Amino acid sequence: MSASWPPRNKLMTLDASAALNIARVLTEALPYIQAFTGKTFVIKYGGNAMTEDSLKHSFARDIVFMKLVGLNPIIVHGGGPQIGKLLADLNIESRFLDGMRVTDDATMDVVEMVLGGLVNPDIVNLINQHGGNAVGLTGKDSTLIKARKMYIYRADGDKDEQIDIGHVGEVASINREILDALTQNNIIPVIAPIGVGADNETYNINADLVAGKVAEELNAEKLILLTNVAGLEDGNGDLISRLTRDDVNGLIADDTISGGMLPKIECALSAVTNGVTSAHIVDGRVANAVLLEVLTNEGVGTLITSASI
Repeated sequence: MSASWPPRNKLMTLDASAALNIARVLTEALPYIQAFTGKTFVIKYGGNAMTEDSLKHSFARDIVFMKLVGLNPIIVHGGGPQIGKLLADLNIESRFLDGMRVTDDATMDVVEMVLGGLVNPDIVNLINQHGGNAVGLTGKDSTLIKARKMYIYRADGDKDEQIDIGHVGEVASINREILDALTQNNIIPVIAPIGVGADNETYNINADLVAGKVAEELNAEKLILLTNVAGLEDGNGDLISRLTRDDVNGLIADDTISGGMLPKIECALSAVTNGVTSAHIVDGRVANAVLLEVLTNEGVGTLITSASI
């Protein structure tokens, strides 16, 4: 840093209430930083947070801050809007079933191009631009994500109908060695959710599901899923700030949780059932949403735990 740092002329313009508010926020964050030093946080990055310019920079700064104060963030990103736009430009229809993108050969080519060739390098560059040390990966690198084909099932009389949705996969296993090697060398992994099957076929995997399995494999402290809503809402549209496994099962049964929220909730539920301390569904439209959820008392989303706390 130069002798002119920090920019005292700017600091001197703060009024007393603003200065006190900054001090309060920093003080509030301290016990969380102390408690979470050395812990792993898996963050699924998607929605408006990765398409709006100001939110992209806000997210990158959050991640760099976390790393600098001793937390270990790992990013798994989506790319739905970017994939949808390119598919539309190419006159390829986008179809979804139970929140999963139906992925034929042409769609898979677009998915791989967008996630691995455009979105992933952009996130890496943005984090590095803000002082981080990030490296981009797809699940195909060093077989980071081994996948198997996913099917959708529908009740059909006395049996379930199996629906083929193309090159869509689910996580069979995560190679944690490569992630451990990166984090132990103070590198922030940025993962595109593309997996490889035993037959060497490439699979498009829902980013929420990948983030959940990475969190489980690493026994993460938190799984954070950024989305385009305030969190999980009840039937009246009110935010549910905290849920347990039993609460989630009831909300799925009565269809309060449905559509695109299902994969998020299911991977959060799996995570907290399999060793992750807590999962969070967070409003990615809020600037600094990750830090607000991790380092403040109020948070900005829905917290899911294995049991009441």
